[in-house]
Amino acid sequence: MNFDFSEDQRRLQEEIRRVLADHSSSANVRRVLEGDEAYCANTWAQLAALGALGLAINEADGGADMGMLELCLLAEESGRALAAVPLASCLYQAAELIRRSGNVAQRAAWLPRIASGEVIATIIAPLHAQTILPAAPAVLSDRMLSGSFNAVADGLSATLAVVLAGDALVLLDLNAPQVTRLAQQSLDPTRPLARVQCDGAPVEVLLATGGLALTRQVINGAAVLLAFEQVGGAEAALYAARDYALERKAFGRPIGGFQAVKHKLADMFVAVELARSHAYYGAWALATDAPELPRTAAAARVAASDAYIMVSEESLHLHGGIGYTWEMDCHLHLRRARSLAQVLGSVHVWREALAAHLIEEQAA
Repeated sequence: MNFDFSEDQRRLQEEIRRVLADHSSSANVRRVLEGDEAYCANTWAQLAALGALGLAINEADGGADMGMLELCLLAEESGRALAAVPLASCLYQAAELIRRSGNVAQRAAWLPRIASGEVIATIIAPLHAQTILPAAPAVLSDRMLSGSFNAVADGLSATLAVVLAGDALVLLDLNAPQVTRLAQQSLDPTRPLARVQCDGAPVEVLLATGGLALTRQVINGAAVLLAFEQVGGAEAALYAARDYALERKAFGRPIGGFQAVKHKLADMFVAVELARSHAYYGAWALATDAPELPRTAAAARVAASDAYIMVSEESLHLHGGIGYTWEMDCHLHLRRARSLAQVLGSVHVWREALAAHLIEEQAA
């Protein structure tokens, strides 16, 4: 079975990489990191102009009508470039929920605007918010939403939220007067979080029943896409360490020539390729809507989270003393690696899920 991407898909990936190389530089990312911007608006606009924001959206809804495999490639390249844009909250989850559950009018109202970059959407679903802060459940009464929600991804820059309220999915206007938003500190400010408070905010019903099951399916798909982001970031950190090891000299020779450094780089490479294999399997399951998706998503998340954390840490170590300085990009990868490992649930949550799926399959 061939899990590799096609030649056309690889050309698309190259074009996305070129756009991100031009518009998601370290300086662009640092402006978001230092609080000058909520997200990199120029990068978001360039991806929209390329048509990348509508890769998985149907042509009838204003998208490119390609598919989830192409979205996986966008995720990988955004991870490689450390792009400070709301892909995970908007495209992987909110847009997918609208695409899969919205009626014709709702899809026409929101999906073209998401694909064009005009609207940023996010998701509020306490079932996957692994936070130390207590989360109050959403209370829906007469199409009025109340509740306090912590760690909402891109909650300050988004104007629309898809909210899981019990077993229903509703659309919430985040600019409504009954909604207040406050920034929350996070390990990686390039992927900012917010606290959203609703006091009887009017909502539009997206899906009256079945929202919980659909949200779980979408989160499994988002887990695969995040694994691709982690693979892209891990590979970038690996190559940065390799390049530095070939330039930095000690005792009259490049440090990359020392056996200990070679072995460390080899271990990092193996971790990246192992994570890539799991991500590819997950991409196949996601694109074909295979029943294996929950298991492959869990495996991809575990392998990619472990790989990115290990590689980003070792990359910083191989850079030596300079790797700990603010001017180097090592800390950007370490922040992103640690942060992504907590999105949609910690690696421990996904490891337990993987074990449960394997036990269930063995019993069957």
